[in-house]
Formats: sequence, C-alpha cells, structure tokens
Amino acid sequence: MMERLRQAADQTKVTVKMPAKLVGMYGDFITKNAGAVGQVEGALRSLTYIIPGRFRESELASESLNSGVQLLALYHDSLLSRALAQSLQQRKHHQTPHNRYTGFYCQKSSTYKGTAVTLQVIQYTELLLEMMAKRKGEKSRWRMVVVLETIKAMCRLILMRLTNSRPLLNPPLPEREVIEERTEEDNLPSPPSERSQHSEAGSEQWTMPRTSLTLPPLPSSDDISSYLLSKVLTADDIKPPKTLLHRTSGLGEIAEILYLIRPVIYAAAMAYWTQHSSNTNNNRNAKSDWRPWLLGLSIEYGARQLAK
Repeated sequence: MMERLRQAADQTKVTVKMPAKLVGMYGDFITKNAGAVGQVEGALRSLTYIIPGRFRESELASESLNSGVQLLALYHDSLLSRALAQSLQQRKHHQTPHNRYTGFYCQKSSTYKGTAVTLQVIQYTELLLEMMAKRKGEKSRWRMVVVLETIKAMCRLILMRLTNSRPLLNPPLPEREVIEERTEEDNLPSPPSERSQHSEAGSEQWTMPRTSLTLPPLPSSDDISSYLLSKVLTADDIKPPKTLLHRTSGLGEIAEILYLIRPVIYAAAMAYWTQHSSNTNNNRNAKSDWRPWLLGLSIEYGARQLAK
C-alpha cells in the first residue's frame, strides 16, 4: 500500500513538472529561432484579413485572433529580451536609446515592468473587450470603454511617477532586438582596404615595372569616413539611460498629466451624451454630437500650450 502511494506521488510530481518543462522547451526554441519568430507572427496576422465575412461573427473571431497574436508577440518579446540581456554580458552590442531607457527602468523597478506589461495587455485587448461588451448594448459598451481608459490612465500616471515625472514612451517596454549568432571572425571589423577591394573589384591594380608586383588600389575616402563614423559614440550613447529623457516640472508636468487623462474625459463625455441621447430616443444626434470631440480637442490644445 505504501509503495503504491509513493509511486502515485512520484507520478504526480512528474505530471506537475511537465508544463514547466514544456514552457522551458518552448522558450529555448524561440530564442534559438528568433529570426523566424517575426515571420510566423506576420503569417498569423495575415489570417485576420481572410477571416472577415467567411462565417457568422467573423469580426469577433478575427479580433480574437489579432489580440491573441499580439499577446503571443508580447511573450516572445520577454523571452528574447532575456536572451539579449545574457548576450550583452558576453559581448558589446549597440542598443537604441529607446531600449536603453525602457530596459533600465524594467531592471530597476519590478513595479514599472508589471505596470508596463499591464498597459500593453490592455492596449492589445481593448478592442476585443469593447466588441464583446457591445453585444450587451451601447450602455455596456461605453461603460467598458470608460473602465479601460481609466485603467490605462492610471498605469500611465504610475509609470510617470516611477520615472520621476518624465514623458512616457510608446511602447513603455523595450522593442524587440534579434542578435544573430556570429563567429569570432565575423565580430572583427573589416578594415577599409578589404571592403574597398570587395566594393571595387573591377578597379585596376598598379603593376611595378621592375619587380612586376601588383599593388591593390587605395581605399576611397568614402569608405574611410564611413568606417570611422561607425566607431564614433554619440551623445546619447554616453549619457546614462535615465537621463535620455528630461524631467518635466511645473506647467510641463501639468500638461503631461492633462494629456494622459484626456482619453478618460473624452470617453466619459461620449458615454454621458450617448446615454442622454438614448434616453430621449435620439440615437442619431448621439453619433453626430460634437461636444465630446470639442472637449477632447480643447484639453489636448491646452496641454500643448502649457508644455511650450
């Protein structure tokens, strides 16, 4: 009896470990085939152009597929970013200012990373959630829109607070960077003379009259300039990551906050006037009402004026 219980416990442990093992195998497959990940995601996105009109409620199915692909791409980005961080410890790699800035705060604060991921997930699924809520009526639809915009605004305000009142970047997470595997010879920079010989293969070589030895052509000035410019560090490369964006203060900070809460005010205005028009049985005027548009436009204009 005890032997059977031990066997059952061992089988249970193996069964529990299987999902984690499969996830690890999938992560290794993605990192080893990083170049083909974008092609597969693009092929899945192309299905969203084929599905509409094929069957009933195809729009909902198409948007579900699109949201699923976006979430899968977000997961792939997290896997590739881990592989990129490991490769950066072994060799030098030039990162874009956007990835340096966002990657710095993702490593510095787990709250920043979690909030940024939440914001990205909502942005990828908001249209699907709105379409599902619309099936229950316009009131449920606009209620869902207001809730989503409120959550997004809260996430953006938290990110702004964590970055010490700096403007937000879109996307708030590092963008995908794929590092190709190279040999040691490929990592060595080729001198201008070799690149000039490849680019000017048809140029004539000079033959010395006495020794009959041939001399290769001299590299052009363009090759030398491009080679030297590729080794020059810019001001953004030298700056610390957190100083790549300036801090806002005073009216600039107020302008940034107004710009972040503008979608919430606009969505609330649309929900209010739509519900008000539906109560008066005037749905046509609800769609052509200019008051929400003017309100959102005035807030954006005021924010831009304060930021100057």
